[in-house]
This record gives sequence, C-alpha cells and structure tokens, in this order.
Amino acid sequence: MAKLRLPLFITRHVLIALVIGGLGGVGFMLFLIEFDHYTSSNLFCTGCHSMTYAEESYQSSPHYNSVSGVRASCGHCHVSEGIFAATWDHVRGTKDLFKQLFGADYDDPVINLLHLPEAAFHARRWFKERDSATCKRCHELDAIQGKRADTATIHREETEGKSCIDCHYNLVHRHVPSEETFKREAWNRMVEEEFGLAPGTAEALLKTP
Repeated sequence: MAKLRLPLFITRHVLIALVIGGLGGVGFMLFLIEFDHYTSSNLFCTGCHSMTYAEESYQSSPHYNSVSGVRASCGHCHVSEGIFAATWDHVRGTKDLFKQLFGADYDDPVINLLHLPEAAFHARRWFKERDSATCKRCHELDAIQGKRADTATIHREETEGKSCIDCHYNLVHRHVPSEETFKREAWNRMVEEEFGLAPGTAEALLKTP
C-alpha cells in the first residue's frame, strides 16, 4: 500500500505554521465571541455612571418587564447580529467612550438630559440605516397581533417601505420628540424647570466645553 505523500512545498515548518495559525485563528474567534458577549451585557453598558440614567428608564419599560418574561438587553437592541458586525459596532462605540472621557460631563444629570436628544436622534438613524434589524431579531412582523383589533392589519398592510423605528420609538428610554418636531429652546426650558434652574442656564451649560 503506497504511503500518503504530501506536496513537496509542504515541509515540516509549513505544517507547524499551519497548525499554529489555525489554533491562533480559533483562539481569536473565541476571543471575539467572548468580547462581544461581555461588551453587549447590561453590566458593561451601564458601567459608566452616565448610562445609569438610560438604565432607569429601560428598567421601567416593557423591554425589561415583559409579561412573557423575555427581557431584551442593551446588546439585543444596540449591537448588530453576527460576530464581525457586532465587533465593528463595538469598535465604532469607542467614540462614545472618547466623548465620555474628554467631552461634556455626562455624569451630571442636567448635562446628560440636555444632550439626550442628539443621542436619541443618532440612535434612531442607526436603526433606520439597518432597517431595524435588531428589532426583527425578536419581533416577527407576521406574528405581531397586539391588543388592538387593527394592530395585526396595520403591520400587515401599512408597513411597506417602513422600518420599525419609523413608528416605534420612545419605547424604552425617556421620551424625546421626533427630530422633525424637536425644538431646542422648549427642551432647554423643560430641563431648567425639572431641575429648578434659572432661565438661560441650559444655553450656558451647552456652551461650556
């Protein structure tokens, strides 16, 4: 019986390199999976004090307290599906960390609330660009029934060309008007009233580096 002969270019050193490279690739993929799992967790996302304000509204929403017992995490909504897409989202997210470290004092509840609309608009655009793919990870359009008699019909007949985020926002976090109807002056007055600040304080805080 003839012995199996490898091609001449596959030497012992090449085989060793292939084995090491293969093991390294497997190890790297395992690292990415664990990295995505941890950085998509609520524990990680709320590690910054500034994110605890978003967590408060999230914990009072149906996405946290659902009657079915299903609980959507930060990562379920805000991180794309698939290890490479998720890793890219985390890499892009480092800009938020940069803002946290070198930007405005988002740990201050007043500053945080003043900047909330821009964060909400950015998130809504992100959902829109991806056709609300993370929503559809859990919600099947054809299976939506709702509590109103016309809910199923609306989702079946009136969603052509629309994304989930076009109609469904302000479901989890604090209410922010649509970008089209948002009025900065009205928002500033609301923040000042909520925190008992003098008129004009909001504008001054927004101008502070």
